[in-house]
Amino acid sequence: MTILEQFGEYVAQQYATELRPETLHAAKRVLIDWFSALLPGTQTAPSIQLLQAHRGELGYGRSSLPGSETTAFAPTAAWINGSTSHAVEFDDIFRDAVYHPGCPTIAAALALAEETQASGLSLLKSIVAGYEVSTRIGAAIQPAHYRFFHTTGTVGCFGASAAGVTLSAPGDGKAALHAMATSATFASGLQQAFRSDAMTKALHAGHAAWVGVTAAQGAAAGITGVADILEGKAGFGAALCDSPDWSTVTDGLGTTFNIERITQKNHGCCGHTFAAIDALLEALSQNQLRWQQISRITVRTYAPALDVAGIREPGSAFEARFSMPYVLGHAAVYGSVRLEAFTEKRLWDNQVRELMKKVELVADPELTHAFPKMRAARVELLLLDGRTIEVFAPHRRGDPESPLSDDDINEKFIELAEPVIGSQAAATMLANLWRMDELGTSDLHLADLLPQGLKRNLYYRQ
Repeated sequence: MTILEQFGEYVAQQYATELRPETLHAAKRVLIDWFSALLPGTQTAPSIQLLQAHRGELGYGRSSLPGSETTAFAPTAAWINGSTSHAVEFDDIFRDAVYHPGCPTIAAALALAEETQASGLSLLKSIVAGYEVSTRIGAAIQPAHYRFFHTTGTVGCFGASAAGVTLSAPGDGKAALHAMATSATFASGLQQAFRSDAMTKALHAGHAAWVGVTAAQGAAAGITGVADILEGKAGFGAALCDSPDWSTVTDGLGTTFNIERITQKNHGCCGHTFAAIDALLEALSQNQLRWQQISRITVRTYAPALDVAGIREPGSAFEARFSMPYVLGHAAVYGSVRLEAFTEKRLWDNQVRELMKKVELVADPELTHAFPKMRAARVELLLLDGRTIEVFAPHRRGDPESPLSDDDINEKFIELAEPVIGSQAAATMLANLWRMDELGTSDLHLADLLPQGLKRNLYYRQ
């Protein structure tokens, strides 16, 4: 039996199996966290440009574009929502796979759940299935895959198709196999997209969501895919990873759930910077220091963090999110790295820019060897008075070892959603999301959410 045949059987069984309480709770947490990333994304690129590009398609179909007060057919909704939810870098992470599962998986699941008018419980089960399949595939191909490929764009296709087919052909193992197999051949997303100020990186997530929806719809209608496309000689593993390890990819399938081990972001930037930010803030807090006392900041971390987030002189908000010197400078001066860190005023703040010059980045061989299962950083502060302070962060706040609490998840949602849809709508939506297993997806009334500000009424069909 091929790997995807095993995954197909699992996806079919997941639909018919009751979720245990801890798995159900985890599914609600990732759904709420996805909306936390999605809603502020509606106010920025590439969401605005995508709404303009697809203006003629908006207002049709049942699949909502939350925060934009309109709908689209499921593939277009998944494409736009998937891209939008990856835009402000507040989306979740599965550490072992170097992967943001929520953006493609939930975008696809929500689009098809609304189109099929599925129950909230069915939506949650589809999310669990998508997370489980994709995180396992992602972990099997790392770290080699990450050298050239953006896992969210590639492996995200499996998450989106597994979630999507749970709703388009519930309980059908063969359809699940074919949906995932078809999606595999469309997997894409190159690391070079991280090296510029282009909007492409966010589009990787949207493309994976679109692939998942269309593959799921096609499989439900009888379109077939290649069963051994993961492990075949010219398949996904051979082409996109020089050393895939499929030996344990299905171990514990259906009994242990990676959705219960998701990292949820506490900072609004690249996750590779988080351990360093946490260590810096701990050093300042524990020693009652101010940034003005710092002579030098030395960061020792794993090499891929510096490859992706080592931009020395960011010239835009996008580049700043991938600049270790910038986010550390902002954290030291302002005490956090949230959305306001990437406003034009903060981006060119003289104090932050001066502190950036004092940041030294070092690739640590031991921490590099431990990547991706360990995302650590060691931060050393040399003070003007000659003292040296060192803090080691073996993991990041939000990682499974130090998870955000439910209260943290709620506060993050309100902080990010209120400016977009208003306080009353945000509070109502949050309460309903925690009750998602008792409601239908239509009960959320997502297409009716009124955006605050200038975007309202600009893009949907008159």
